[in-house]
This record gives sequence, structure tokens and C-alpha cells, in this order.
Amino acid sequence: MCAEPRRRRGRRSRGFTLIEAVVAIVVVGVALTGVLMAVREGVRGSADPVLQRQLLGVAQQVLEDIELQPYAAVALAAQGMPSPPGYAVQVSVSADTLGGSTAALRITVTATRGRQSLSLSGWRTDHAR
Repeated sequence: MCAEPRRRRGRRSRGFTLIEAVVAIVVVGVALTGVLMAVREGVRGSADPVLQRQLLGVAQQVLEDIELQPYAAVALAAQGMPSPPGYAVQVSVSADTLGGSTAALRITVTATRGRQSLSLSGWRTDHAR
């Protein structure tokens, strides 16, 4: 008696069909697009705090340099203050009253880079008066 090998009914699965592969590629592509859009928004928003900190550092440094000048030289120092590379710095000095003292100068520093800007104000008084 010779035993014949059993034949299996139906096809044996040996991989993906072309349709299954195309559907998998489309699903992965759509998912990857969504993830990349979320990452792009996160990266775009994360640069703003860094730029704000840089602007704050530039404005603070310029304001401190001017405030350390003698009272009579503050206006002159504000005009000759150099801007760091990549930044625009504007300084304005105006006479004002601070706590009843008429010998006070209000110093406003505006640091700009691209479309972002930041302003700081400080005071310099004449201690001799």
C-alpha cells in the first residue's frame, strides 16, 4: 500500500500580495505625515523661547553697559553702543522724574532680530544731586 501524500486544500500564504503591500505603504505614509506635521509645529514653537532669551540677553547687556556710564556720559554712550552681529539695537535716553528726583534719565533699549523684538527700560540718576 502506497500512501499518497496529503494535498492541502487552498493556497499556502508565503508573503504579501501586491494590494496588501500598497495598502500598508499608504497607511504608513499617512501616519508618518501626521507625525512629521506635529514635530514641525513643535520645532517651530521651540525656537521662539530661545530667540526671546537671546534678545533679552542682548538688551540686558546693552542696558547694563549704559547704566554703568557716568551720569553726564549716558546720552553719549547710548549713541555709540555697537550692536552684536545679527541683532539691531536701538537706545533712547530721555530726561524724566523718578521718585521726586528731577535728575533722572530713562533708558529704553530695544533689541531686534528678524521680526522679533524686545524692549527693556532702566533708570540712571545723578547721585551727586
